[in-house]
Amino acid sequence: MKITHQLAFVLLAACFVSCNNADNKITNSKDYNVFLENTTYKALALAQADLNFWKQKLEKQPNQFPYLSKVSASQSQIFGVTGNIESLLEAEESLIKANEAVNYTSTGYLRALARNYISQHRFKEALGLLKKAENNGEHLESTQKMLFDVNLELGDFEAAKSYLETFKNFEDFDYIIRLSKWSDVRGDLDAAIKYMERAKTKAEYTNMPSTKKWVYTNLADYYGHAGKIEAAYKHYLMALEIDPQDAYSKKGIAWIVYSHEKNPKEALRILDYATRTHLSPDYYLLKADIAEYLEDAELQKEQLELYKKAVSNTQYGDMYNKYNALLFAEDINMKNKALEIALTEIENRPTPQSYDLLAWSYFNLGDTKKALTVMEDFVIGKTSEPYVLYHLACIYKVNGKLKKAEELKKELNSSIFELGPLMANEIRNI
Repeated sequence: MKITHQLAFVLLAACFVSCNNADNKITNSKDYNVFLENTTYKALALAQADLNFWKQKLEKQPNQFPYLSKVSASQSQIFGVTGNIESLLEAEESLIKANEAVNYTSTGYLRALARNYISQHRFKEALGLLKKAENNGEHLESTQKMLFDVNLELGDFEAAKSYLETFKNFEDFDYIIRLSKWSDVRGDLDAAIKYMERAKTKAEYTNMPSTKKWVYTNLADYYGHAGKIEAAYKHYLMALEIDPQDAYSKKGIAWIVYSHEKNPKEALRILDYATRTHLSPDYYLLKADIAEYLEDAELQKEQLELYKKAVSNTQYGDMYNKYNALLFAEDINMKNKALEIALTEIENRPTPQSYDLLAWSYFNLGDTKKALTVMEDFVIGKTSEPYVLYHLACIYKVNGKLKKAEELKKELNSSIFELGPLMANEIRNI
């Protein structure tokens, strides 16, 4: 009899989950299968052909240093398509040679190298190059736009705002997308969406495929943050129409399938296709997250080991500090390593998010008072990132600030899509 009641409960629960998933269903595999099964790697083939062309010209005329810039651009494109860190570092090497050839006097080469360093999360080095370009004065507005970008990454919001004002122009695409980013960082998501939608209109008018894809994926991310999941899904598909191999959009759709529709096996299938052509280490972490949700301990362990093996490659430098700090903070054998990484990240980029990593490391080491102090001094009121607010709620709770923790809990309940299904129980337990 007891077994019968248990079975009835399981069947009832299964029905509830099934009905709930049906209500949440917004994706259709027929929409995106064509992009998963597309084996014409056009973007990669074009980038590789371009690279070979400029390498051959450089071999014939090694003194033509402008060819180094062309080689670097192709290598950067290959990195964007494949996630291969060696291509990004080869691009850096080409740009260093180009800058050396002109004694670091070309603002174009300086900006290109700074852009490469931003991709590597070497923000302070990028800032140094951009200040040199600023002092040069040539093509100043282009330099000021990048100075906004790098100061935002470094958490120097006053400097970023100052630079944003220097090229203020509501008709300029570059200004609008940066105003959108500024709005997002300052916690005004509605404004961020409004400006990115304006940028979308301009991108579609100029009809440059790479620009349209960039806008579509950024707008999809914003829509996801705002809970407009169907709009996010639509824009990831629009990006894939332009570039069927765009792994980022496939990852975005996989997250919708997993987090919103609670269909982890389909999400894994999508990610398996995405990683055939592009593999950044964070894809392993997402697969591990999904495996944990599936209670597949073997797959979870396998994916975590693959991630750790990947990021042990010193070529990645500090690019995965955030992921490492969050992962290691909750590993009983790696908590001190997480603290070390958090301190390094603060040195690299003293943003509220970096200080959150420090506070979370202290929290997991049991130094809850210090964790709260860090949050109060450097984080509270400076970011609205859901994972940061979750950490803050946990720190509030353990320090006896239950009312504040409860207030954040209500806010976090509206961010389950961003945080993922595994966090639902964690939030309930705050």
